[in-house]
Amino acid sequence: MCPGSFDPVTNGHVDVIARAAGLYDELVVAVLVNPGKAGLFSVDERMELLREAVADLPNVVVDSFSGLLVDYCRSHDVPVVVKGLRAVGDFEYELQMAQMNRELAGIETLFVPTAPQVGHLSSSLVKQIATFGGDVSRLVPKAVLDRLLAKRDGSA
Repeated sequence: MCPGSFDPVTNGHVDVIARAAGLYDELVVAVLVNPGKAGLFSVDERMELLREAVADLPNVVVDSFSGLLVDYCRSHDVPVVVKGLRAVGDFEYELQMAQMNRELAGIETLFVPTAPQVGHLSSSLVKQIATFGGDVSRLVPKAVLDRLLAKRDGSA
């Protein structure tokens, strides 16, 4: 399982998902539902954009979850969580989460370092750049670019 907010999905996310999909028969990519946080895209929109972004990966299933990640993993027999790492700061946070997930439910975590060409990407930076009219065409899948532009221009 590869969890995240994916608001929006970036080429960095797609890189990690594609590489993880090559390791497993099935990979669940799950969007976290956080009712306390309003995203740019709704959970349904994020799931749709993810499905488009990974359409060429037949063993990837897109889903959503709320609550604890370990509860989703237990109820769906998911033994491994895959997390992408961009920098040392990511590792410090994710290591703590991995240790807690293992303590709570015996869930293992596989860390996948992002490819150097996408290691600088984050959804929040992409949103900020797009909001101010910057070019994000090399940072996100085509479907995401189209939706970002539509939102910026007020047609979505």
